[in-house]
Amino acid sequence: MNPRIQLIQKRAAVVCTRNSNCHFYYFKACVLIFPWILISTWFLMPDDAIAQDPIGNLHSIVAPKVVKIVGTGGFRGLEAYQTGIFISDQGHVLTSWSYVLDRDPVKVQTDQGRQLAGKLMGYDPKFEIAILQTNADVSTFFELNDTATAVTGQTIFALSNLFGIATGNESVSIQKGVVSTRTQLNAKRGVFRNQYRGMAYFLDAITSNPGANGGAVVNRNGQLVGIIGKELQDNNSGTWINFAIPIEDLKESIQKILEGQIRVQMASGKPRPSEPITTRLLGILMVPDIVARTPPFIDGIVKGSAAAKAGLKPDDLILEVNGILTPGLSELNETLKSIDRDEKIRLTIQRGSQFQSILIGMYQ
Repeated sequence: MNPRIQLIQKRAAVVCTRNSNCHFYYFKACVLIFPWILISTWFLMPDDAIAQDPIGNLHSIVAPKVVKIVGTGGFRGLEAYQTGIFISDQGHVLTSWSYVLDRDPVKVQTDQGRQLAGKLMGYDPKFEIAILQTNADVSTFFELNDTATAVTGQTIFALSNLFGIATGNESVSIQKGVVSTRTQLNAKRGVFRNQYRGMAYFLDAITSNPGANGGAVVNRNGQLVGIIGKELQDNNSGTWINFAIPIEDLKESIQKILEGQIRVQMASGKPRPSEPITTRLLGILMVPDIVARTPPFIDGIVKGSAAAKAGLKPDDLILEVNGILTPGLSELNETLKSIDRDEKIRLTIQRGSQFQSILIGMYQ
């Protein structure tokens, strides 16, 4: 015990023996002792205990495994950034599948400021994930055979480039939260707009911010628990929910992409029909092609057209035609040139934060 505290205790005992009002003096002694306890404890505390920062230590371990991704955006209010994580020593980056990846290649930036070119290797719309290949030698990454699950009430930490705050060699942000529950995330169950309908961790932390999707959710040991989901809003109340897709549920899809079982298809050089389908024949008016790779947004729909009957709307983003990726207007038009006007086509579109598959034809 601190010598100062021992001395004060002895003096208090002496006072008590000399006076019948012992309780009164003992009370006064306690009032004097308490501040000394606080002060002495502080000065006697080891320096390493004072400097101990569990969250800071965790951040320093996990942040190098998280990357900042910059791609297509800045168009119609869309952010041009999101987050990803290294999952192999070959520089494979797991991230969220979104319009940001329509740029080829996308820019991948480490927490040390190293810039890498990320090429889309494959994606799975069912889980809304994609994998980028950077061909970089990486020493720090998330081991997929050393992940963890979380339970309700467990403390978690989310690392992401929310709001695109981190640039250059700046590290991503870290947030502390709690797993509120693990349950089914089903867009048809309520009024939430989202394509992914599997299991999800609902988090008691504001994690689903612009640019945060694709970030890492880890436990206290730094083990990967899940991937931060996209912004998701209740249409009726406007309430934003924060969730993560469990990494255990993504492993099979990740493995298929890495093994080449799920590939990115681009338009092939097959023979073109004499009368191909076009967006105008379908009643779709596209935005002006003004940049190197203009995202294929729908600008308008002709009333009574095939597009109107199919339910297409202005501001829909066309992601695929018959499973073929269309990252820009030129790729969209090139793909349509190989399809006869009498054929029906299946479009994968993004409407807000929702993905939809729409079958459309001239004579439907």
